[in-house]
Amino acid sequence: MKVKKQKRHRKTVRFFSVCFGFRQPFKVLCDGTFVHHLLVNNIMPADTALSNCLCAPVKLFTTRCILAELKTLGASYSHSFQAANKLTIARCDHEKRKGADACMLDVIGQNNPEHFFVATQHVDLRNKLQEVPGVPLIFGLRNALFLEPPSSFQHQFVKASEEKRLHMTEKDHKLLERKTRGLLENEDVAQSKDVEGLESHDPGLQAHNTRKRSTGKKLGVKDRVQFKRKKAKVNSLSPHPF
Repeated sequence: MKVKKQKRHRKTVRFFSVCFGFRQPFKVLCDGTFVHHLLVNNIMPADTALSNCLCAPVKLFTTRCILAELKTLGASYSHSFQAANKLTIARCDHEKRKGADACMLDVIGQNNPEHFFVATQHVDLRNKLQEVPGVPLIFGLRNALFLEPPSSFQHQFVKASEEKRLHMTEKDHKLLERKTRGLLENEDVAQSKDVEGLESHDPGLQAHNTRKRSTGKKLGVKDRVQFKRKKAKVNSLSPHPF
């Protein structure tokens, strides 16, 4: 595979992986025309060729309606029928057989919920699927496989979805304001309850008695230190000085 072609394929795979949630191993839904093209051009083994095309592991699928259509095409498509019969059967829920194109359109639906890569040689079917968001398309040209780039419709769909996600409607704004207001009110109520609970249970928050108490009398301490005066001794035997 050429370098430029491989870069284009990787860019396309990254687009569908990021924008539509495709994950490895990628699932490839193959119709009878694609299986026949692989056999005629000797693009074998098919899973290896598709893995190289998508630069990732793959699982190949088909439907019972596609197998029934291949079986009715006769001996010229017998090898294609045998090869397609070895693929995993994707559920289509058709009790009566439908054409391959109609069956694949029903399986893909409006938004490709199974995240299938669709491999087909039908140009009309590929044109229809380009108008469905999230459907990557694979086709063969001689002995090479190609992954179509996203269509303009798919690019516009992704852009519109991104803008819708970024811009809320007026109804969404009102709903968000209502929720925010309710949360703030609940927080205020919770805070007030917490404060009341602390005031009633924590003695440290109660008012202190600031009245002065005199402790001196209780301890028996006197205000002033008192000293006893010594009296002068008088000697009665000594003569009177006068």
